[in-house]
Amino acid sequence: MPETTASAPQAQPFRASIMQIEPQWIDYNGHLNMAYYNVMFDRAIDQLWLELGMGPAYMKERGGSSFTAECHVRYLREIHLGDPVQIFVWLLEADDKRLHTFEEMRHATEGWLSATSENMSLHMDMNARRVAPFPPDIRERIAAVTKAHGAVARPEGIGRSVAMPSKR
Repeated sequence: MPETTASAPQAQPFRASIMQIEPQWIDYNGHLNMAYYNVMFDRAIDQLWLELGMGPAYMKERGGSSFTAECHVRYLREIHLGDPVQIFVWLLEADDKRLHTFEEMRHATEGWLSATSENMSLHMDMNARRVAPFPPDIRERIAAVTKAHGAVARPEGIGRSVAMPSKR
């Protein structure tokens, strides 16, 4: 998929391509191993980054990329071999150097929610290997997508933390 910044962002979450579970990703419990949820979430983010103009060509030609600084995954319903998966991504917030995203992994034909992933990504100058501001053209595209995604209802689960249930 070529990198593009030509289309206007839509007032809906980004929809990644439908993906299939690979047989070697199934663990001894008979479901998708937790590590591969992250692989699939990462593949979806890579597709959004292409739309923002931040894919492999951006790294090669302009020396910019992104690193994940923080990730919180919730596993809500098992995914099994043969289940088609689609991931929806909201670009919630951004500043000069960071992107806050939220993803939902859903069964592609039945629509039920399997998992969510909330992430903070950092923009990197790969030559210096340091966090750096986005170039103006990329920042403008990020702002447009963030605004479009802000017009959509936010999904449940944003901002959750890991904690034991409180005892009352």
